[in-house]
Amino acid sequence: MNEVESYLASLAERLRGAVGADLVGVYAGGSYALGAYEDGTSDLDVAAVTRRSVPVAVRHAVVEAVRHEALPCPARGLELVLYPLEVTRGATTEAGFELNLNTGRALRFRAELEPGAGGEHWFPIDRSILAASGVALYGPPAAGVFTPLSREQLLPVLIQSLRWHERGDARPEDAVLNACRALRFAAEGAWSSKAEAGRWALGRAQDSQVVGAALAARGGGAGPDRRAASDFVRTSAALLNRAREAPS
Repeated sequence: MNEVESYLASLAERLRGAVGADLVGVYAGGSYALGAYEDGTSDLDVAAVTRRSVPVAVRHAVVEAVRHEALPCPARGLELVLYPLEVTRGATTEAGFELNLNTGRALRFRAELEPGAGGEHWFPIDRSILAASGVALYGPPAAGVFTPLSREQLLPVLIQSLRWHERGDARPEDAVLNACRALRFAAEGAWSSKAEAGRWALGRAQDSQVVGAALAARGGGAGPDRRAASDFVRTSAALLNRAREAPS
């Protein structure tokens, strides 16, 4: 068992202790589930699912049990989301979480007990990845806990995510590669890591140069110009909107 696997096992155990019998399962998503986790650059995305809505006191107990100061995360950080089962099985595009925790050496600490602070589009995207590829750390297989969302449901959400990137709230390379991932999903209906989506987009995208720069940044390169990245994201959003409006 490597350092990350050991950490995830300890995380699941602490969640069992904090939530108790209401815990249905704990699932790793994101780059880890997609086989693209990279030491030093990747976060760990984890979802915990409960049988019913849990009291605020339980949510606070989860934060104290698993925050970086209590359980050091070997990755850049931990992004932990707590959902009730009715949300994960409900095929909804709402954020739907009861706790959104960001903690780690490279993440600004954040513990939200309900949606409303912005960025709600990420949660249905994450649940869609979990439905397809989630790794069970505790509990039944992810496919029985997370209901897949349709392409028709997800295209508007992906457009929202690119509009968010247009505001410049993320690193340019992340904005470009997230746009590549959205374009690939729109074209093929399947999720891939950001790096894999970038490689897919080379030769397909309207600006392969900016995609190449975004990929190079993951290896320590300079990365794309912020304006070029913004233009790429804006054009990608327009392509997604066209795909959304096209007859099925």
